Amino acid sequence: MPTPAVRIQRTGGPEVLEFTEVEIGEPGPGQLLVEVAAAGVNYIDTYQRGGLYPVDLPFVLGLEGAGRVTAVGEGVTEFAAGDRVAWQGVPGSYAGRTLVPASSAVRVPENVTDDIAAATLLQGITAHYLVSSTYPVQEGDAVLVHAAAGGVGLLLTQLAKAKGARVIGTVSTEEKEQLAREAGADEVIRYDQVDFAEATRKLTDGEGVAVVYDGVGKSTVDGSMASVRRRGMLVLFGNASGAVPPVDPLRLNAAGSIFLTRPKTLDYTATREELDWRAGELFDAVAEGSLKIRIGGTYPLADARQSHEDLQGRRTTGKLLLRP
Repeated sequence: MPTPAVRIQRTGGPEVLEFTEVEIGEPGPGQLLVEVAAAGVNYIDTYQRGGLYPVDLPFVLGLEGAGRVTAVGEGVTEFAAGDRVAWQGVPGSYAGRTLVPASSAVRVPENVTDDIAAATLLQGITAHYLVSSTYPVQEGDAVLVHAAAGGVGLLLTQLAKAKGARVIGTVSTEEKEQLAREAGADEVIRYDQVDFAEATRKLTDGEGVAVVYDGVGKSTVDGSMASVRRRGMLVLFGNASGAVPPVDPLRLNAAGSIFLTRPKTLDYTATREELDWRAGELFDAVAEGSLKIRIGGTYPLADARQSHEDLQGRRTTGKLLLRP
């Protein structure tokens, strides 16, 4: 059956995004056919579109969404037509309908809307594993969060604060500074005005932070390394400013025997139990009001190009969504 979708047939800038129709078949074994209510826009979509992360072409973008199951494939017993689900890590979400492996879907609670579910899962799971598993934040830790008013940044700030951390955020505008503070950041550095590494050292009496969560990449990695305390950790989880060049291990020695890691979601949702644990904690926190999800912009599916331009132009805060 035909469904509206946004695909690429070549890599490049936002101009390669095509709003078109594609054929979606019936669900195969272990699959769900889902009517998409909202799809999340993430930086990884721009990496795939631009060729940094290679994909087979033509390719329908979008790794995250929420919607309602319309049919299930053979062997699916945990979901049925009519169930509301969300997913992440599943290509093809920039569409009116998509096929989702049942193993990647999670049930959306009654008190969580489709928009909030779509805005929570990919960035929320990222933030969850970063603070609970990659570097398990402890009470009293000083942590540095780059792009603290972005989608992941706002969630990282809230989750780290909930664990008792002292959160230092970096932002580029007054509006973003206010959003970071509202999310719980104890200190906010305007990296467009000062050297954030020097400012971080001053705020920590020269010691540095226990962990830097860096989703910006190329333009911040050197300063991030200079911000980590002795035997602390630098977590590179994104490339918003470009891919990070290879790092000489001796630099980690010189920086104070620090640790460097580049995690990905697949390795932190490797089992059904782990996926359900992370999604369950996030949805519980959203439902009880302790985790605020900021939707910074909602676009018609046909305007996916504009959403990418806004995201990469750093004109956005919080989460961006597409609606079919």
